[in-house]
Amino acid sequence: MEGKIETLWNEVRELNLGTSGELDRLDSPPTPIQFLRDFVSQNKPCIIYNATNHWPALIRWTSDSYLTSALSSSLVSLHLTPHGRADSLVPCPSSSASLCFASAHVQRTPFPEALRLIKNDASFVAYAQQQNNCFPSEYSPLAADCDSHIPFATEALGCRPEAVNMWIGDERSTTSFHKDHYENLYTVVTGQKHFLLLPPTDVHRMYMREYPAAQYRHSPVTGEFELEMESPTRPVPWSSVDPYPAPEDREEQLAKFPLFFNGPWPFRCTINPGEMLYLPSMWFHHVRQSPDSSGRTIAVNYCKGSRYDMQFDIKYAYFNFLQSIQCPSIESQTLAETVQEDFDSDAPEKTEDE
Repeated sequence: MEGKIETLWNEVRELNLGTSGELDRLDSPPTPIQFLRDFVSQNKPCIIYNATNHWPALIRWTSDSYLTSALSSSLVSLHLTPHGRADSLVPCPSSSASLCFASAHVQRTPFPEALRLIKNDASFVAYAQQQNNCFPSEYSPLAADCDSHIPFATEALGCRPEAVNMWIGDERSTTSFHKDHYENLYTVVTGQKHFLLLPPTDVHRMYMREYPAAQYRHSPVTGEFELEMESPTRPVPWSSVDPYPAPEDREEQLAKFPLFFNGPWPFRCTINPGEMLYLPSMWFHHVRQSPDSSGRTIAVNYCKGSRYDMQFDIKYAYFNFLQSIQCPSIESQTLAETVQEDFDSDAPEKTEDE
């Protein structure tokens, strides 16, 4: 069974996705029929250039003074963690030998203060990453600076997105490997986003397991974080893989997750200002970011909600069937250092603040 699943990983790349590890790049927005035929129906990501060149945001949002003036009276949802890894696996408070799924502390903060904390606070990591249609609900004064939907996608998918989300952070914030059940169009306005992508067929390489849910609580008085386990216990299915383990954890991670580190390379890409990533439903993705000269990365994505949703068709049935197949980890025969070195070489360049 292990060999057959490995064959599937390779055949998907040879027949459809390509073996170079690079995504298709379009010099201009596709027509709706091209987008639907060549990418959505094939569950195939791509990078799209020149789709947002007309956005005033590409110029206006590089200015802190413009943002703080436009949003001077706006309250935004700010997510706080001690390390920048919200919605990720961390040691349980009761036992460092066990892991839990930790969500960020969320507080409503005036935008000028939120931006200051995102850029300047060294005692914790702040990230404006609220979802569920946060752009029109929390950032409405900026609505004229970007499109309310992506026309070619709206026509291809037959609906507008139900949610548009804003993301503002710096290089300390990362998003761990996960998948979503909806079509995602991700646009970068300032800074850069660095993605690792794996198709749904590679689900066994993610070592999906259930972890108990927890949430950080932050005290504004002491400045300290407390990690509280949810009660009653709520299991969260999540990927166990960290593609960029710390040097002291490297050998252990390579040994624990050989299917990931010894399998085909993830697709990797950097999305720059004015570029758009089409991220199909069910694709696993890990995200890091590099800030602009002002110390922040800003992006807008179109997807979250019941619109731009994936079609729950035969592809969804195939994925659920594949996920149900038991596949014991393959014993590593050649855990070469070059495996991790290749991942490290794709890391964002360090800034002076790191």
